[in-house]
Amino acid sequence: MRDYERLAFQHGPDATLILAHRVILRASLRVEAVFGWTPRELEGQSIRILYPTETDYELIGERARKAMQASTVYRDERFMRRKDGQVIWTEGKGTGLDAQDPQRLAVWTYRPLEAETGAEGPLTPTEKRIARYLVNGFTSKEIALALGSSPRTVEVHRANMIAKTGVRNSFELVRRLLSAGAG
Repeated sequence: MRDYERLAFQHGPDATLILAHRVILRASLRVEAVFGWTPRELEGQSIRILYPTETDYELIGERARKAMQASTVYRDERFMRRKDGQVIWTEGKGTGLDAQDPQRLAVWTYRPLEAETGAEGPLTPTEKRIARYLVNGFTSKEIALALGSSPRTVEVHRANMIAKTGVRNSFELVRRLLSAGAG
């Protein structure tokens, strides 16, 4: 008789990682298609290897830890980095096996999202990149740090996005971007 749990983990449709204190213990076969690394190359590595910047790693990790203490499953959209250096937009879903310390042992899945979908059509590539940080709750200062620009530049792009999408403020912009991504 086959080990169906192992088979499901190895061949699931999303890249799946088992983490202990943000170190990859096990990786499914799908990680190679999504991230370019083989499971063996990732196992034993810090999850940091998949983040474009240290800021992304720290901020998203802390946000996820807090959310998983309050809820069973955490979901967000974020930038991740492939082995070849390409930054891709992904949906991440995670669950901690210990509610008090969700990073002690956690299971995460990742699915690439199409970069050109949603109602963001009139946005420039830079605006789309900033928009993806905005929906994850990054401040202008944090976005500027991640992108190597100034907070003022980020604010100008945010104002342009508000004008282009016809919303009244940043809150409505984020809500519009999130609803466009869910469609």
